[in-house]
Amino acid sequence: MSDVIKDLSELRLSYEQGELHEAQISDHPHLQFLNWFNHALAAHLHEPYTMSLATANAQGRPHVRTVLLRGATEAGYDFYTNYDSQKGIDLAENPFAELLFYWPSLERQVRISGQVIKISEHESTEYYLKRPRDSQIAAHISTPQSGRIASREELQQRFYDLQQQVGEHGELTKPDFWGGYRLIADYYEFWQGRPNRLHDRLSYEKQDGQWVIQRLMP
Repeated sequence: MSDVIKDLSELRLSYEQGELHEAQISDHPHLQFLNWFNHALAAHLHEPYTMSLATANAQGRPHVRTVLLRGATEAGYDFYTNYDSQKGIDLAENPFAELLFYWPSLERQVRISGQVIKISEHESTEYYLKRPRDSQIAAHISTPQSGRIASREELQQRFYDLQQQVGEHGELTKPDFWGGYRLIADYYEFWQGRPNRLHDRLSYEKQDGQWVIQRLMP
């Protein structure tokens, strides 16, 4: 097998699924997001609630990963994780982050930026108790998240041991090191692919408490 990537310059598509005009969008970016998100749900896309989460530590080194959107209101966009994960460490040092939703079959993407806060213990507990039981167990044993482990077998043994300890109906409480975050948006960008790379890009930026819409160069 060759260790050289072939020339990729000819691998390209023409984006022709839709358009994005100022006259067609909502004055409020969250409503515009819900419009596109509900369209993605109705199209039965594979996990349209997945999003890339970009954080950076105090030194400015970025980290990006895929997480699941678990709440979307005008107040913000929620996801859950281990507070001791790289995400949690970054957000403790630098509380700003960005989300990216990409729906390739619709030729659309949405960027949402802002400050991230922890959600309340009550909300985190409420969500934790709604999770499938095995996911509750996984939250307990997968710590420290991103920490090194000797083998897959060790991870599976930890899971099995706790599974046997609590049984089918034993109570599991939310771990103290696990919970939710909420990104409070101050910037949105909606991207619609167009032919000839003349893509539509519209941004919403908060200025003096008002959302200002601007068209961006592709």
